[in-house]
Amino acid sequence: MSEQQQKQIVTPSQNLLNEKWDVVLSNALIKTGLGFGGGVLASILLFKRRSFPVWLGIGFGLGRGYSEGDAIFRSAHGLRTVKA
Repeated sequence: MSEQQQKQIVTPSQNLLNEKWDVVLSNALIKTGLGFGGGVLASILLFKRRSFPVWLGIGFGLGRGYSEGDAIFRSAHGLRTVKA
């Protein structure tokens, strides 16, 4: 096999999908981290160091990351549309 045959050919649609996955995963990680931080602060300041605010914050962060990721994958940004 030649060197060109060994290389994987990446199509523009794969590039678009990879970029969306990068955005979704980083967004979910940031939202979960912010939820964790907010939960820790609420736990320390308001709830006498109980653990449920931390888990609640993580759950809200994951849910927000999931919903925004779903919106990113459903959007037509970057796709070519043809009017018939």
